[in-house]
Amino acid sequence: MVQSMAATRTRDVEATVRQVEILEEAGADLVRIAIDSDADVDALAEVRRRTRALLSVDLQENYRLARRVAPYVDKIRYNPGHLHHHEKDKPVAEKVAFLVGVAREHGLALRIGVNAGSIDPEYVRRFENDDVGAIVQSALDHCDMVDDLSFSDYVVSIKDSDPRLVIEANRRLAEARPDVPLHLGVTEAGMPPEGVIKTRIAFEQLLSRGIGDTIRVSLTVPFDDKGQEIVVGRQILADIEAGRFRSVPPNFFDGLNIIACPSCSRVENERFVELAQEVKEMTRYAAEHDLTIAVMGCRVNGPGETDDADLGLWCGPKHVNLKKGPEELGAFPYDAILARLRIELDALIAARAS
Repeated sequence: MVQSMAATRTRDVEATVRQVEILEEAGADLVRIAIDSDADVDALAEVRRRTRALLSVDLQENYRLARRVAPYVDKIRYNPGHLHHHEKDKPVAEKVAFLVGVAREHGLALRIGVNAGSIDPEYVRRFENDDVGAIVQSALDHCDMVDDLSFSDYVVSIKDSDPRLVIEANRRLAEARPDVPLHLGVTEAGMPPEGVIKTRIAFEQLLSRGIGDTIRVSLTVPFDDKGQEIVVGRQILADIEAGRFRSVPPNFFDGLNIIACPSCSRVENERFVELAQEVKEMTRYAAEHDLTIAVMGCRVNGPGETDDADLGLWCGPKHVNLKKGPEELGAFPYDAILARLRIELDALIAARAS
């Protein structure tokens, strides 16, 4: 099953329906839509009325919206790393039981979607110097919680922007739980062609080992071009099935690494995709430097998932927030952020040279 995600704001029903149609025409088997508010749920109800596509809902921090969205979707995805945000005094297992109860009541599938950029703080503390161990254990613990509730219609995903981590984490998970279906993806892979190459590396290494049951290619492209994710995904699958594997040079991961999220309905300013392209162009002069720049499109994942980058940008409605590692450097207008980014990039290069 090849999947993708709507990049439009869910409350913009016309645009979201059009996005679903674009993805369906490209051959998507399932389309995921992000929900973050009651207004999003109301919009989703109208989207559901206007399409027969298989829909998955991407729950954000408010897991209790699951009950409201359940009548309109076929699948629920939750992020274990987000469950601690609300009702902090309530055990995570109780929240998982609520989600499983909703899924069972409405005949829905469930995806436990672990993201390396938003790990539950408990696992960060337990696995201080082992990121792979932290995300794998989080996935295993949530599998146990769901199993204890005698619910079996679920799939697990572990995603990161680094295909090497994706390979190792999914390999460990498959070894520990070969009975659990796995959804594969390299999140924030970035723009083509680099984003395609990163995804291909992970898929070739995992699918050739029999690891993986569904896939999603995440590319930072304009909204009208999101069908590329499906086309690329099916091409990679066809190549693997035919034994056509692409090798990459040993130094592929050397030099400047730009990661960017694929955009979704949480993006509050459509300039995000254009900004990601501009960052790529502006930073070409630094291609030989081993630095990572992250460009994120929203307030939900942006603040946390830029922490590990040397320089991180996460986009708001009118400003772009700039970070150096976990340090906040300020918020800048869209037309001023590139100049400030260059100043910070030059300073990092100079500091390393000295």
